[in-house]
Amino acid sequence: MTDIAHPHKIEHVAELLRNATRIAVLTGAGMSAESGIETFRQPQTGLWARYNPMELAHVDALARDPKTVTEWYHWRFSKCADAKPNPGHEALARLQQLKRDAGGDVAVLTQNIDGLHQVGGARDIVELHGSILRWRCQKTGEMRPIREVDFSSFPPTSEAGGVLRPDIVLFGEMLPIDALEAAERAVMSCDVFLTIGTSAVVYPAAGYIDLAISRGVPTVEINPDATPMTGSVSHALRGPSGAVLPELLRRMRD
Repeated sequence: MTDIAHPHKIEHVAELLRNATRIAVLTGAGMSAESGIETFRQPQTGLWARYNPMELAHVDALARDPKTVTEWYHWRFSKCADAKPNPGHEALARLQQLKRDAGGDVAVLTQNIDGLHQVGGARDIVELHGSILRWRCQKTGEMRPIREVDFSSFPPTSEAGGVLRPDIVLFGEMLPIDALEAAERAVMSCDVFLTIGTSAVVYPAAGYIDLAISRGVPTVEINPDATPMTGSVSHALRGPSGAVLPELLRRMRD
């Protein structure tokens, strides 16, 4: 296992990235947490302390009580609306541009719904769980940016009279097929696979690491703490993405 405390080991991962043409990166809630966004399972505050987020985030809850569920997701957005991309987001965007300038690619597959990768400069993000920055009419399927949603009452509704809901994957719903297909293509064509800020033990995310391992490509985990996948990947760098990714990028350029 590789540890960021050992410069010669992180240099080895930097060399892998330097020589790679196509890199696939899976990111999770830990990366957003570095920007101050609470992870999904952290305790709620105030009014919402009385609610179980696992229940509020279920499709059955939306059908049963759209007012409470949409109000909760609006509250969650307001909690992260002022969040800024951290150095990890920015370094990943620079890595993507660096590889594209050289004729390669960095495919970013994210479980996060906050849009921080895009704000940080990354492009063509595969959003496995959707985005809270888009809301969808349940009657017509029309999408609109969150800034165009009228939240003066809950649930918000469209001009067609349909409930507007965040365009995210709730518990009990299927992940978008186009995102799944794009993610699988990226993993099947990559020559290095990174997992950042996620334990990736829940499918389909866990399946992407398994797929990369089965193909025999180097797999790198970046996380402050060990995860259930640590023993399976080729290299595990202990540390936050905001420290590890800029250091990797610096060493790639040396």
